[in-house]
Amino acid sequence: MIALKPFIKFGILSEAILLMALILQLQPAALLASNDVLGEVQFVPASKIEKSCGVWVDGQYLGYLKELRGSKKVVLLPGKHEIVLRHSGYKEFSQTVVIEPGQKHVVNVALEKDPDFRYPEVTAEVKMSVKPSRAAVFVNDRYVGHVDEFDGPGQALLLAPGTHRFKITLPGYQRFETEVTLRADQKFELKTELFKGSISEAGPLIKK
Repeated sequence: MIALKPFIKFGILSEAILLMALILQLQPAALLASNDVLGEVQFVPASKIEKSCGVWVDGQYLGYLKELRGSKKVVLLPGKHEIVLRHSGYKEFSQTVVIEPGQKHVVNVALEKDPDFRYPEVTAEVKMSVKPSRAAVFVNDRYVGHVDEFDGPGQALLLAPGTHRFKITLPGYQRFETEVTLRADQKFELKTELFKGSISEAGPLIKK
């Protein structure tokens, strides 16, 4: 029995090494297979306006169009997907796409101005200092843009005086909500930092 112990240990070790070698050999193939299954969506904006649009796929906010490339490019499982783009002052852009495995689908985006949209005659300014700055901003349940549009020199969100409900959301972070009462000609700064969380905690409900 004593003489067999080294042999048994060696046998277990050998099996472990063989198993690890097999995993390492299969891993690149598995990654390649996953790339072959997924399809990519590439957005082609018609102008600068489209580049700052918020992008939703199947009801989930992903980010603004200009940033959805490289490591943030949109890859989806094969099948039908609903793509929606929104920008304050413009009509909603909606398109249903069919994604094929391993293929790239090009979506040409051109927005039309919303004739019913009116800027208030008397306004208050809301400047934002929010991290991450790519988060989506909703006011009274309507998408108005992403934080980065309202945090630089000469940038601010113009709103009519009164009480407004703010919602700031981004996949992977907890949603931030607050209510602010603004006076005419007031300059207000909204500061916060989103905490890490699940995708379900960030998903906004869009009211039309």
